[in-house]
Order: sequence, then C-alpha cells, then structure tokens
Amino acid sequence: MSPDFNNGLVRFVRICLFDIDGTLLLSGRAGQRAIETVLRDRYNLTKPVEGINTAGRTDMAILYDLLQYYEIEPTVERIREFQNFYLEQLPIELERCPGEVLPGVIDRLEELQDHPDVHLGLLTGNLARGASLKINHYRLQHFFTFGSYGDHHINRDDVAREALVDIRQRFGGDVQSENIWIIGDTPADVQCAHAISARAVAVATGIYSTEELAPAEPDVLINDLTEVNLLKVLFGEDD
Repeated sequence: MSPDFNNGLVRFVRICLFDIDGTLLLSGRAGQRAIETVLRDRYNLTKPVEGINTAGRTDMAILYDLLQYYEIEPTVERIREFQNFYLEQLPIELERCPGEVLPGVIDRLEELQDHPDVHLGLLTGNLARGASLKINHYRLQHFFTFGSYGDHHINRDDVAREALVDIRQRFGGDVQSENIWIIGDTPADVQCAHAISARAVAVATGIYSTEELAPAEPDVLINDLTEVNLLKVLFGEDD
C-alpha cells in the first residue's frame, strides 16, 4: 500500500473488512425467511430444508445447494430468477423480523471511521444488493465505502481474493496483506483472511463460540466487539 507522507513521517493505512450477519448485526433470520418464502410461494416447495449449512458461506453456494436439494438444475437463468425473487422478498422480511445491531459495533465503527488512516469495507457472502438492503435497514451504510460480495463466487476465499484486487486498485498496488484485517464470526471468515495472508479478528456473536473459533487460529479472538480496541489492534498497540 502506498504510504502517506505527513510532516516527514511515513503513515501506512489500514483496511478493515467486516462480515455482516453475526458480526455487525442479527437480522432475525430475515434472509432465511426470505428464502423459505420464495421456495413456498414461487416454486411450491414446502419440504423442510435439512443439512445445508449457511454460516460463513456465500449466497451463491447456498443457492446451488438449495437447488440441488430440491433436484432443480442450477442453470444461469434459474439462479438469476431465484436471486431476483429473493431480493424482492428480503426487504419485507427485514421489516417483519426483529433484529439488532450487535454490541460494540457502532462504537468500534465510529472510532475506525474517525481515524484518517483507516478505511472500512465489507467482505460478505451476501449478494451485493442483499448486503446493501441489510446495512441500510440497520442504518450502517454510511460507515462503508466499498465491499466484496458473494454474487459470483462459491468459495468465500475467492471473495477475499477479489477484495484484495479491489483494495490494490483503490489504495495502491503495493498494498501489504498484513495491513488488511477481516472481522467475522465464523471459521470461514478466518480462513478467507488466511487465503490472502491478511489478519483476522474472530468474534463469537454468531453461532460459533470462542472455543469453536479458536482452531481456525484468528489473530484476535473475542466474545463481542465491546472487548477490543480495534485501533490498537490495527496499529500494533494492543497488549
């Protein structure tokens, strides 16, 4: 990353990429309910979905598994159709479902946003439009200026690789991965950080406990975002 020069001092910026569901907010299962509604109302499919893990995965991967579960050929046209139906239903479910911004999120985002050498983005398995609907619903959109999403990737590691390319285009081709931090609530978030040699903060505000997140070997492991000063972590000042 190209350094900034200020009064003769070299300043390297830091990039923070946040996951959404289970990290920034809980949507009250709005996404899951939107999927179930589309399956029922658009495709007349009511068989309970079993054995499909959603945590930390991309929407594209989840959709492929759903279509295969119901023995529907995952053609490009069918995938696009399902995504459009889902994105129509998601705002309705966000209004219906009781959700919340998670503890410490607003304080940490405000601290990071106020620092001149920190840039905030999203790294999520959500479709880009779905991510926008969620963060707008919970009034978090003003914190983030860019993001990488799950529209085109099955593997979350590939979303991280796309994010790295985007960051280098935005902030300089010599960006160092060690100055990129990925904050998420699943082992997949930590793994995708490792895939691009970035740093990882794992937060146990989703379905995984700290004990379950520890084997993924995050750089920082916390119960929630009230427990950490992210600025100190980013700039190597944490004890």
